[in-house]
Order: sequence, then structure tokens, then C-alpha cells
Amino acid sequence: MFDVAALAVYTIAAVALILSPGPDTAYVLARGAGEGRRAGVLSGLGVATGVLCHTVVAALGLAALFRSVPNARTAVSLLGAAYLTYLGVRTLRADVSERHETTGNPYVQGLTVNLLNPQVALFFLAFLPGFTPETAPAVGMILLGGLYAVLTALYLGCVGAVSGTVGGDGRWLRRLSGVVLLGIAAWLLGTTVAA
Repeated sequence: MFDVAALAVYTIAAVALILSPGPDTAYVLARGAGEGRRAGVLSGLGVATGVLCHTVVAALGLAALFRSVPNARTAVSLLGAAYLTYLGVRTLRADVSERHETTGNPYVQGLTVNLLNPQVALFFLAFLPGFTPETAPAVGMILLGGLYAVLTALYLGCVGAVSGTVGGDGRWLRRLSGVVLLGIAAWLLGTTVAA
């Protein structure tokens, strides 16, 4: 179904893109450093699940909505920035003794952070078709997106585990985590306003 050379190029490109720092990596680092290894790994798995959701949306062609209706993209971006701001403020206000109870389910929040980033949907709509076989484009996109999600889960799972191991329980890590989340929200808001 796939040309081996095209699949190799896709895998190299996917790994390079996954390793480049971005909001998802910063989010997983913040959760791991602030709440420990388990929260970091679960956040990474949530982000990877979001990648699968975006892949299915792209394969079905629904992500084209963001290209044809600019207000939909803006609305989702603003919602994503608001959600990250909420998480950042909640993290900053949380007591260190409430470390695991105060910020919610890291898997669900990692998934939500990824789903509320319309740039991910646009990325998959633009990136995947170039490597998809002509015979079964939707199936090809889902398989390629699945590979991307597995690579993402492996990388972000490691990032979450390592940041959780090194993180500790200090108030400064909680504050750093909150500031990182607020920074991601500001970046998302800035890219939305600039677009």
C-alpha cells in the first residue's frame, strides 16, 4: 500500500516534527515537573490521543472547515487559550500538599489541550496527504496519523517520565508549571490574533 521510500521520508519528517519543541511538549514538561512522573506520562498519552482524533478528522475532510470558515478556527483557538489560562491559574493557586488532586485528570487535559489547538488539525490536513497512497487516501491518512501518534506517545511519555522524575515537589516547580501553561495560552492567543 505504501511506497517504502515515501514511508521512510514520512517517518523521518514525523520524528523531526515531534522532536521540535512546541506547546504539547511544554505542557507535558509542565505537568511532569509540577505533578510527577505519572501526570507527565498521562499528559503525553492524552496529547497522542488528540493526534489520533485530529488524524481521523483530517481523513474525513472535516478539518477543511477551519480553512473555509475562519471564525471557527478563531473560536477554537480562543477556547484553547482560555482553557490553558484556566489550567495555568489553577496550577499557580494550587497548594503543593494537594499535588495530585488539584489540577484534574492529566490524560483528559492533555487530550483537551491538543484538541483545542486548531493548528494541529490544519497541520495534519496539509502534511498527511503528501504521503498518502492514491488508492486509499482516507485509510492511508489514518495509518500515517496512527504512526505519528505512536511516535508522539513514545516521545512525550519519555518527556513526562523524565520531567516527573527530576521535578520534585517544590513550590517553584508548581509556579514554573503554571507560568509555562500561561505562556502557551499567550502564544496561542498571539498566533490567533496575528492570523
